Amino acid sequence: MDPRKNFGFRHKAGVILPVSSLPGKYGIGTFGPEAYDFVDFLSDTGQKCWQVLPLNPTAYGDSPYQSPAALAGNPYFIDPELLAAQGLLTKKELAGHKRKAPRVDYGWLFENRCRLLRRAYSRFTPDKAYRAFVKKNENWLESYALFMALKERYGYRPWTAWGAEHRSYARALGQKAAFEPELGFWRWCQYEFAQQWDSLRRYAHQKGISVIGDLPIYVAHDSVDVWADPEQFLLDENYEPTVVAGCPPDGFSPDGQLWGNPIYNWPLMESQGFAWWKKRVKQAFGMYDILRIDHFRGFAGYYSIPFGDATARNGVWRSAPGLQLFRALNAAFPKAKIIAEDLGFITEDVIELLEDTGFPGMKMLHFAFYDEDSENLPRMFKNSNCVVYSASHDSDCTRTWLQGLNGLAAERFRAECPHRPGQSRVYDVIEFAMASPANLAMVPMQDYLQLTNAQGRINEPATAAGNWTWRVSSRYNTEKRRAEILALLKRTKRNK
Repeated sequence: MDPRKNFGFRHKAGVILPVSSLPGKYGIGTFGPEAYDFVDFLSDTGQKCWQVLPLNPTAYGDSPYQSPAALAGNPYFIDPELLAAQGLLTKKELAGHKRKAPRVDYGWLFENRCRLLRRAYSRFTPDKAYRAFVKKNENWLESYALFMALKERYGYRPWTAWGAEHRSYARALGQKAAFEPELGFWRWCQYEFAQQWDSLRRYAHQKGISVIGDLPIYVAHDSVDVWADPEQFLLDENYEPTVVAGCPPDGFSPDGQLWGNPIYNWPLMESQGFAWWKKRVKQAFGMYDILRIDHFRGFAGYYSIPFGDATARNGVWRSAPGLQLFRALNAAFPKAKIIAEDLGFITEDVIELLEDTGFPGMKMLHFAFYDEDSENLPRMFKNSNCVVYSASHDSDCTRTWLQGLNGLAAERFRAECPHRPGQSRVYDVIEFAMASPANLAMVPMQDYLQLTNAQGRINEPATAAGNWTWRVSSRYNTEKRRAEILALLKRTKRNK
């Protein structure tokens, strides 16, 4: 089998847990000791993958899928104690920044974390490794640093509200020297992010753990990606989108979903050999081992909504050059390991695109019981070239989902999902995934903890507040839980 399809392993398991959700002392999960402890937990329980979701910076809305910088890392994940170990922070400064909160408070982080990082930066002396990093990454790092410096200058207003001399990236470049002190800080943040993340990822590799990252299909309008390359998007003369992305109305959302992201100028991208995408994917594979491409169906056809509409009702479907794009990416990255998030409104062109790429698609057990012979039922999997999920970061926690099952769906669930005596129904669902033929089975950490939505849901699509704040309790790593999970993986032969 093509190693790109089976990731270099077969019949393995992994856990979904965003870095932001790790426990720790500084208000949000970081690349510090708690992250290394979690890698040990994965290893001890027989897992082979950690899905971290996007590691990009967050802004308004706190979602890493609406990042102001698609190629950059989130400075909030830089661990203060690792900076102190370099002599860049004092114990007193660390003590003053501790915040062992059960939820992420992004407002507090915005007000405090950069202040602490600036203090560390003031003591940093550039060395050979730092200069090498800046030179190697200058094709995205310089525009990012300038964007962030200007963001601060304009009180974090959208870049389309900046002065005319800065709305244009080309014109702003001519004034770059005036912002050099700020540019240095933002370059250093990315350097420290990369140093700490690379160290953690190497540790994961030593433990036999591969890292799965997510590539959101779209970028935010208020981002360095659009500011620095506006011609890659469908914008008007004022840099506002002419159309935006979303999803059409359905039984769950009568108005559809209005995401608001600008849509790509696909003809231009294709004429340039998809250079913009190659740059983005290359950066992603510098951070992750396996890449899950979000909203894969949007590469076959995308939903286009007129800019300014209040709902997604007036959108139309347009074709995208997904086949040409992925052939170009395959030529540029022949060993790339990719998962296609092929959920949602799937049409024949999406199926053809998935078959042509050979990427493993996704199966969601939460979707498996609403039709008699759902393709999400393990007995209906055509082959092992897929990734099965008990649930996802966008779904209900399985415990809450089970509480809501009724009617025919509940009957099908009882008929299809075996019950192991003495085991909870949540763990039955997990075991159902593990026993499937799927090459990889992924489980959110909340399911292993048997949490409800109120206790542990990460994200609720189409809602703007309260998401991405959940943090796992530091008490998750018990001997009993490790033994239960390892026993389950051993029964289903996914632990080796």
